[in-house]
Formats: sequence, C-alpha cells, structure tokens
Amino acid sequence: MNKKQKPDARIKSHLFSWKEFLFTYLLLSILTAGQALIYDAYLPMEVVPWQYIFGISGYWSIVSLVFCLVTARQRYKTFDKPMRKLSEAAKQVAEGDFSVYLEPIHRADKLNYVDVMFEDFNKMVEELNSIETLKNDFISNVSHEIKTPLSVIHGYATALQQDDLEPDLRKEYTDTIISSTNKLATLVVNILKLNKLENQEILPAAEPYDVCRQLVDCAIYFENAWEEKNIEFVVHIEDRAMIHAEESMLEIVWHNLISNALKFTPSGGTITLKQSSDEDTITVMVSDTGCGMDEETMRHIFDKFYQGDASHHAEGNGLGLALSLRVIELVGGVISVKSEPHKGTTFTVQLQVKR
Repeated sequence: MNKKQKPDARIKSHLFSWKEFLFTYLLLSILTAGQALIYDAYLPMEVVPWQYIFGISGYWSIVSLVFCLVTARQRYKTFDKPMRKLSEAAKQVAEGDFSVYLEPIHRADKLNYVDVMFEDFNKMVEELNSIETLKNDFISNVSHEIKTPLSVIHGYATALQQDDLEPDLRKEYTDTIISSTNKLATLVVNILKLNKLENQEILPAAEPYDVCRQLVDCAIYFENAWEEKNIEFVVHIEDRAMIHAEESMLEIVWHNLISNALKFTPSGGTITLKQSSDEDTITVMVSDTGCGMDEETMRHIFDKFYQGDASHHAEGNGLGLALSLRVIELVGGVISVKSEPHKGTTFTVQLQVKR
C-alpha cells in the first residue's frame, strides 16, 4: 500500500500501550528484590555494602528496561505492525478499493502464518476485483440490451399517435413493437434463468428420458424457420437413447444450439443434427454451413452478452450459449465448438449416461 491511511476513528485502544510497558517494567524491577531475599538468607544485610545493593538494583533495573524494550519491539514488529497493515488494507477494500496489495514480510523460504494470511488476503481481493468487474460489465451489458428494444418501442409508439397514418404502416409499426417486446421479454427470462442456474437455485430433478425424442421435438419446433430460409435440415440420430437428466434443462441447450445454427446459416445452406451413444456417453453434434468463427470469437463465444457477428445482433441477446454452458456444467457434461471462418461451425455436447 502506497498511500498513507488516516487514523481510524473507530479504534479506541492500541495493541501497544505505554501503561502496559511501564507496568511490566515496574513489575520486573520489583521482582529483582528477590535477590535481596536470597542474600539475606545467607548473609546478614548489615555486612553487605550499600553501594553494592544500589549497584545490583540499578543493574537489574537496566536489564528489565532492555528486556521490556526488546519484547515491545518484537511484539510491534511481528504482530502490531502487520495487523495495522491488514486493518488498513481491509478498510480500503471495504470502501471499494480493490487495488490493495500486501507485501509479504519475510522471504519465500521463511514465510510464517502472517505472510500466508497476507497471501490469502491478496487472493481474496483479486477475486473480489474480478467479481466487481464482472458485475459492472453485466450491468452495462444488461442496460444496453434493455435500452435498445425500449428505444424502438418508444419510437414506434410515438409514430402510432399520428392520426393520418396508413393502415399498412400502422400494422408494420405495431408488429415492430410486438417484436421488440418479445425480445425484451426473452432477455428478462434468460437473465432470470442464468441467475438461477449460476446460484444453483434450479436444482436438477434428474429422471430417465429419451433424448432422441427430445432432439426430434426441438428440430420440429424450428421447421417453419428452416423452410422459410430454404435450409436443408439433415438429421442422423438413433431410434432411442435413454439418459438420466433433467429434461427441461437440456431442452434449453438444444433450442439454443439449433436456433444459433439457423441464425448464422444463409439461405440454401445446411444444418446437420447428429446423435450417437455408447455404453457411458451420449454425443450430440449441431453443425451448420454458416459464416463460421475465428479463434478470437471462439474464445469468447460462451461469455454473457458476447456476439461475434454484429450483423446478427438484433436476432439475439448473447445469453443463449452462456445458458447452455451453465446447464451442461450442472448436468456434468462437456460442450465444445469447432469452427472456421466461412466454413461453418460445429457444437459438440457430450453427456454421461447415468443409470
């Protein structure tokens, strides 16, 4: 810590006290009288020179003073000073400063429990800083995603107030408002789902079910969409594959993967849904012949609100794959992606068959 902290008004007493120091010194000085009792047991006090008595008393007084100074310094150096540093650092963190860093007191080969406590404190501050950054980014992204459809709704609702608006134009404006409200509702639902999944408020109620039937149902759900874009939808799945998992949670994954494939596949393209299984694993692959992704996009594809292709920004909110990843993690599966620019993308999900 570089900046000097002001004294904390809440602190009413200090670890080092001059009163305690003087009390300890006087106590040790008084205990030196024990030597006089020892002399008295062997020699009459009358035969002991008074200069000797004063000299011995002075000697032990100096010894007591040196002992008190040394122990006070050791206490300050090994306990009081580190605790002050830790207290000041904790206060800075409590006030929202996550740039705090405590230097270890000793070298790496001589660390003690105070040094280890400083290391743990630094790790804690680093984690808090990461969480704070993620929170700020999340709030910023949510605000942006909500602001866009609200601006559209406000603009077209204002336009609808015109009395001389043609019926066809009025219907077009109304459809745009409905589309924006649907997008806004989807965004809110996805945020709530993601929040519950990340806090594990949605606990998987695992039951055996046929994942092949679920995949077919999800594909049929998008039938109108792929027919409108003249996309060839190829399906290669088994007749039946039982899995022990929470059905509605995995439905989120298949819907998001197929929806993404439809969004990024141009008219006349192909989407392929494959499923295979062995004794322990069920593998599902969703491939498309769309625009593909570069390495940088693939590194962030599961981040919240991330959308690599800005041209499709209006068609989603960047939460679908983040939701899918969290679901797959909760059910103990693995999801991966392979892609090349202009050559398409393949998402692969591997799930453990739990009996």
